[in-house]
Amino acid sequence: MGKSNGSMSQLTVKRGEPGLVSLAEDTEKGLYFLSNLDQNIAVIVWTIYCFKSEEKGNESAAQVIKDALRKVLSHYYPLSGRLAISSEGKLIVDCTGEGAVFVEAEANCKMEEIGDITKPDPETLGKLVYDIPGAKSILEMPLLVAQVTKFQCGGFVLGLCTILKARSPLEIEFLHWEFAEIEDKSSTDELYRDEMLYRSFCFEPETLEKLKKDAMENGVLEKCTTPKFNPPLPKGYFGNGIVLTNSICKAGELSEKPLSHAVGLIQDAIKMVTDDYMRLAIDYFELTRARPSLSSTLLITTWSRLSFHTTDFGWGEPVLSGPVALPEKEVILFLSHGKERKSINVLLGLPASAMKVFQEQMKI
Repeated sequence: MGKSNGSMSQLTVKRGEPGLVSLAEDTEKGLYFLSNLDQNIAVIVWTIYCFKSEEKGNESAAQVIKDALRKVLSHYYPLSGRLAISSEGKLIVDCTGEGAVFVEAEANCKMEEIGDITKPDPETLGKLVYDIPGAKSILEMPLLVAQVTKFQCGGFVLGLCTILKARSPLEIEFLHWEFAEIEDKSSTDELYRDEMLYRSFCFEPETLEKLKKDAMENGVLEKCTTPKFNPPLPKGYFGNGIVLTNSICKAGELSEKPLSHAVGLIQDAIKMVTDDYMRLAIDYFELTRARPSLSSTLLITTWSRLSFHTTDFGWGEPVLSGPVALPEKEVILFLSHGKERKSINVLLGLPASAMKVFQEQMKI
């Protein structure tokens, strides 16, 4: 795993005792059944949101967010429950209403001293998100854990730990419901983790435009855009809407042919995912209970259109926000970057032996 550097490695966080945030009002009890798309790959996702206000300070931050949690959990009450296994061997949510876990913490430095959080650094940024000690699987994890860390500069960081597959609209919708109106652990084994390096690379608008131009210069492609799924997920959809598609190509063919060939293969794979494709995938998982193998697989997922940066708890929009680390070692994340959100941050993890070659190939 990539190591911290400079002042980032000196971050010390003192946590208080974790507690439970209960719902503001009584809600339904019983079982909340998850779709087959939620059954495939349940992973733990850590995200952080950094807020700073010279005038307001951070004294009331923890209480404001705790009060907001009580309200929003009344609408998203399954998040107050716990995961369980049904009689059919499927993941379900037992809506116990026991609440989300909440932790208050204090850091020994100013927020700017933790460095650029757009560069993945689980060792340091992980201190800003609470991990349940001794939990051996996701069945022993709450569905939502929140940590508010106060910094000496008057800023604070909200760290969220949620159990999701890749990324669903759930957390973003959840955060915006109330907050915006207010003034199995990782399957990565230790050996593999030690051999991994995590990097963040920023592609500016001019770089992206050049890549598009290179891909279209031979006239094979009409455009370089991502097709939109039809019909779109309904507003407030509570769960995952993700299936896997793929492109298969020999390495020699990929390196010998122009960029348009690779882009075309990816576009064709995306076009395969129609409404019928989604429904067939759901039926397939029901019949076979198969879980997709990630062996020799690279998952590319785009979070660039998710509105991390617009969440407002009364301190304005976050000055920085994003994931603490990759949800799984086989994943590459695309995130929007910069004030205008036109640049793209690419987060990826590679074996140490491959990272140097990758950087040379990308001319980084």
